[in-house]
Amino acid sequence: MKRIHLTVRGRVQGVYFRASTRDQARQLGLRGWVRNCPDGSVEILTEGKPACLEQFMAWCRKGPPGAVVTDLAIQWQEASEEFTGFVVRY
Repeated sequence: MKRIHLTVRGRVQGVYFRASTRDQARQLGLRGWVRNCPDGSVEILTEGKPACLEQFMAWCRKGPPGAVVTDLAIQWQEASEEFTGFVVRY
């Protein structure tokens, strides 16, 4: 298990990015959360198998229809296994 902290920039708010991220993460068996940030970016903290995290990051580089991702900042971390599912935070 590994953890990634992502910051997604571009047109990523108002395009169902959080809900789509939650659905994608759940399909891959990931745990963690996603939230909008005041600066217009989306922040994601998630844990899972490295191969699933790689697939998830590839999806995040594009996002859902309507999104335009211009930057994806990635920080790899050690997993804490504190999460029981994947949720949208407000």
